[in-house]
Amino acid sequence: MDFLRPTTWQEALAAKADQPEAVPIQGGTDVMVEINFDVRRPVALLDLGTVAELRTWTMEDGTCRVGAAVPYTRIIEELGEALPGLAQASRTVGSPQIRNRGSVGGNLGAASPAGDSHPPLLAAGAVVEVESRDGGVRMIPADEFYLGVKRSALRPDELIRAFHLKPATGPQYFSKVGTRNAMVIAVCSFALALHPEERRVGTGLGSAAPTPRRALEAEDFLSRELDWDSRLDPTLLGRFGELCARAASPIDDVRGTAAYRRHAIAVLARRTLTWAWNDHRGRRAA
Repeated sequence: MDFLRPTTWQEALAAKADQPEAVPIQGGTDVMVEINFDVRRPVALLDLGTVAELRTWTMEDGTCRVGAAVPYTRIIEELGEALPGLAQASRTVGSPQIRNRGSVGGNLGAASPAGDSHPPLLAAGAVVEVESRDGGVRMIPADEFYLGVKRSALRPDELIRAFHLKPATGPQYFSKVGTRNAMVIAVCSFALALHPEERRVGTGLGSAAPTPRRALEAEDFLSRELDWDSRLDPTLLGRFGELCARAASPIDDVRGTAAYRRHAIAVLARRTLTWAWNDHRGRRAA
């Protein structure tokens, strides 16, 4: 197994272009597990740990650009107010050690349906910045990034450089179900983002389909029917949960049945909407 260790972004792009089969590694929280269990045996590892620009974030023109290697811990500590849904999801990732090493960029690269960062990225309308030496920069909306189980829109010679998210303009919440309270892969997860000024709602489902996905019918329904200046109608709340569950296409596996996942998605949708709505009403009253 070759081990490639570029020190700059341009060197990383050149290494990936010359050896497209090289597997990028930053924190190693996914890749090393697969190697240790002999699930994967790449011909080369492309270590991005010394590429400093991947570990920075900026706020420009009303959008937050977060480098692919910014760890979950920094998202929680430095971006919790601007990106609350993603920060909430980051708090549920693994252990403190994993949160110190793992990153959203790594989650995107793995493209697992159960990745905790995917639902809030979808709900808040993230855009993924990727680049190759010969093809330049591409900006891929999050809802076009996931193509299948652990398959993404990345081309063989591309690397993830950053993701872009606008700071929250309303409440954002994330919730997940697991077989225990910590260090667990989600049985299913759900994220919600309210955009009161636009009268719009965003959703994200995790571990409930072959790819992370939005509940588009539920978003349209809630954006159309929600009275932003009144109380939350229990009938509307229930219908929203039903539509979110209908957007799922889960499987039976060792962590849960398809039927349970659909039920849980409906519960999580109602729960996060209730939290978000109470938050929204509280801000209006303040």
